[in-house]
Amino acid sequence: MLDLKVKKAVAAGAAGVVIVNDREGDMRGGLTGPQARVPVVGVRKQDGDLRGYAEIVASTMSERRVTRNLIVQTPQGRTDEVIMVGAHLDSVQEGPGINDNGSGSAAVLELALRMRQFQPDRAVRFVWWGAEELGLLGSKHYVESLSQQERENIGLYLNLDMIASPNSIYGIFDGDDSDRVGEGPGPRGSDEIERTFQAFYDSRGLPHTGVDFTGRSDYGPFIMAGIPAGGVFTGADAQKTAEQAAQFGGIPDKPLDPCYHLACDTIKNIHLVALDVNADAIAHAVAAYAFWDR
Repeated sequence: MLDLKVKKAVAAGAAGVVIVNDREGDMRGGLTGPQARVPVVGVRKQDGDLRGYAEIVASTMSERRVTRNLIVQTPQGRTDEVIMVGAHLDSVQEGPGINDNGSGSAAVLELALRMRQFQPDRAVRFVWWGAEELGLLGSKHYVESLSQQERENIGLYLNLDMIASPNSIYGIFDGDDSDRVGEGPGPRGSDEIERTFQAFYDSRGLPHTGVDFTGRSDYGPFIMAGIPAGGVFTGADAQKTAEQAAQFGGIPDKPLDPCYHLACDTIKNIHLVALDVNADAIAHAVAAYAFWDR
């Protein structure tokens, strides 16, 4: 989480912070918000890798905008172990955001509409987050505004962000860090969520792979609060490896979503099969937990 990095840098005596992107390509940088006590800017990876001295000139604008989260909950079901399902509703200014994240938002909406026919044992809370692209602002505000008891009343959180990338993989958030690569595990219970999704893909004879909790989507505030989390993900700007192409098909050495944060993220940028499969996957997971009365 970038704000955590900034806080640690300030605590160590930094007069300013330059955050270097961890991957190639352009990035949007700027002040992290009113909570930052020092100037904070971001630079591209290729610029951060250069040796030498540089003077950074940043033109910034600070303003207040109002955004909202949309929250819907089933009237039936226990409320001491609520099942939460969420997707961010906003997109970047550079593109319409049909995969990022119209795909996840549409799947959550369809699931919410279907749930009207059922009476779950546990209440299901559907959320469409605001301002994810500005730093997970909607989900951060939501989690931070909860009392400790309200946090404990959330059984788990399932995240849908980019579930229909054109050059897709079937990624499951690695709840137990079973691959021992990259980021660590999620909170206790996240491993069980991962296994639930694995069982779904296995039942369909579909390949799947673990993806790290990098903190780049709305599960971030939940795992920081110790709430079990999981979800599915078909990829963003990372290049598809030869191994992934052999496993999932598609084109190696090309981005999983070639239109990530670009104007071409239109309805033509959707992998319809992946969208259908992953919508079913999330419905399977919700059913597994919402209708399991123990």
